[in-house]
Amino acid sequence: MNKSEIPMTMNRREAMKTTAVAAAGWWLAERAVAAPAIPSGRAKAVIQIWMWGGPCHIDTFDPKPNAGHDYCGELDKDIPTNVDGIRINANLPLLAKQADKFSIIRSMTHGNNAHETASYIVQTGRKAGDGQVWPCAGAIVAYFKGYNGGYKGLIPPYVVLTRPQGRFSEAGFLGNRYKPFATGGDPSSRTRFVVEGVVAEGITEERQRARRDLMLGLDSLRARRRDDPAVKELEQADAQAYDLILGDAGKVFDLSEEKDELRERYGRSRFGQSCLVARRLIERGVPYVTINYEGWDTHKLHFQAMRRMLPELDKGFATLLEDLHQRGLLDSTIVWWSGEFGRTPRVQWEPPWNGGRNHFGRVFSAVVAGGGFKGGRVVGATDEKGENLVARPVYPWDLLGTMYALLGIDGAAKLPHPQGKTVTVFPQPDEGYESGGLLTELV
Repeated sequence: MNKSEIPMTMNRREAMKTTAVAAAGWWLAERAVAAPAIPSGRAKAVIQIWMWGGPCHIDTFDPKPNAGHDYCGELDKDIPTNVDGIRINANLPLLAKQADKFSIIRSMTHGNNAHETASYIVQTGRKAGDGQVWPCAGAIVAYFKGYNGGYKGLIPPYVVLTRPQGRFSEAGFLGNRYKPFATGGDPSSRTRFVVEGVVAEGITEERQRARRDLMLGLDSLRARRRDDPAVKELEQADAQAYDLILGDAGKVFDLSEEKDELRERYGRSRFGQSCLVARRLIERGVPYVTINYEGWDTHKLHFQAMRRMLPELDKGFATLLEDLHQRGLLDSTIVWWSGEFGRTPRVQWEPPWNGGRNHFGRVFSAVVAGGGFKGGRVVGATDEKGENLVARPVYPWDLLGTMYALLGIDGAAKLPHPQGKTVTVFPQPDEGYESGGLLTELV
């Protein structure tokens, strides 16, 4: 569509929406002609920073400093990054220095404003309501790169720090084996990170060993049936469990092994120390780690919350990227930052919200880094107030499909289904999903 084809009776907003639709059509047409191949298998692991509740895009990676007080409130300043032309919110100065390592998607969209459904859509890459309970990305990676991909670690291949997201069934029809191991506890504790099932608070290793020896000594039935296959299986499970508790495997959660200077750089918050634990897990070969970063559902007193949380996000996220890079892990590790949606650009100043932001699935931002994703790029755009998508729509299945390709997971691969249905990892063309195309411009 050219300018002469836009009716003169259109208002500015209608014209922008029409242009966005045309842009999406152009993208799909171009992609149909020639789509560059995505380098399969470049990534070996994923760290997902799950912004539970949904962060506001204009307060983070899509700033609109000229939109006015009713949109920006006190967060009305942006800053340049170390990549020419990319600016982010002024409260993210450390991330501004790492912009060459990440790319921003400013045109995520799905249009759903309900926490549960939006979380399901973003994390599974599937629409709700089709009669299936699809597994999320973590379960998919645990299936292909974990239990069926040669991973032999004692720590489960899908870990959540620290609490489950609680909005959907993460494993879906794949079953409980592919649910995440949720650590519980608080890695920022000044004493010890009490990981559920691994660390018993107030009990020393010596006492744990004494308990194990006492239990084995009293188990006369097991002693009499050593050759029974079921007993052998039980003994193997016991040995693995105690190796995780008392051996080297469980020490991945012991942050006292890290230098205090590095822990301070990450920030002594639950989020900052979770980022550090995630890096340690990836070093041990765990293929998928989710950091469940709660507190972003800011219907009320939004700006008061942001004064605390934006600096916390900045320290943890920026240090994670730098640390992964310095250790040679970023090239093989995808870092994915996103919530289930964004938040309304226009602030609700009236009581009882007193400066809050509501749910906003029309358009929001995501950030990707590592694992084959290029840094220093911006995909998509919103209008001058961040209310409407104006270029390059990116749907959750577009992003997850790109991630799966980088991980070497075939989007057309069949998944086991308890009812024997033929189901694939990624929505196939005959399923009728609207799409902006895989993110070939970022790989």
